[in-house]
Amino acid sequence: MFSLLDNHAKLVKVIAASEGIVGRKKLQKIIYIMKKFGLPFEEKYTFYFYGPYSEELSLRIEEITNLGFVSEVKENKSNYYQYRYQVTEQGEDFLKHSHTELPLMESIVHEMKEQSSRFLELVATMLYFDHLPKHEMEQKVQEVKKKSNYTPEDIQEAWAFIDRLQK
Repeated sequence: MFSLLDNHAKLVKVIAASEGIVGRKKLQKIIYIMKKFGLPFEEKYTFYFYGPYSEELSLRIEEITNLGFVSEVKENKSNYYQYRYQVTEQGEDFLKHSHTELPLMESIVHEMKEQSSRFLELVATMLYFDHLPKHEMEQKVQEVKKKSNYTPEDIQEAWAFIDRLQK
């Protein structure tokens, strides 16, 4: 049976599997990359300043926070704020009653959590343009992410990462 909160449960499951995620951008990129690898996320993405971005996902994160399933803690870094997401006891309870399946998710989430937001932004951007031939995709990434100064080594590392996730 499809639950109205099925999409919320998927998101709570990802945060639970990662034992917490630090950063809104990182959470956006993790969900996008999982979606590109065929996991059943329904949020629509557009290309934005930091690569693929979903307004729907931002609203859903706000909803699961307001429902008390996830805590969002704003941490003051030296020149910016960072958000830390953790599943609450209420969220754990919610997951116990959810029948939402996300196969092969935990290994992918842990692999991505170890990466920097900057690197996940590169991977997500590459996947956003995956309809292009490889060399055109790389050119497009360099074009749209000019300010990020990704090196050819960064791009090779991202290809290797994508290959690992596909296995």
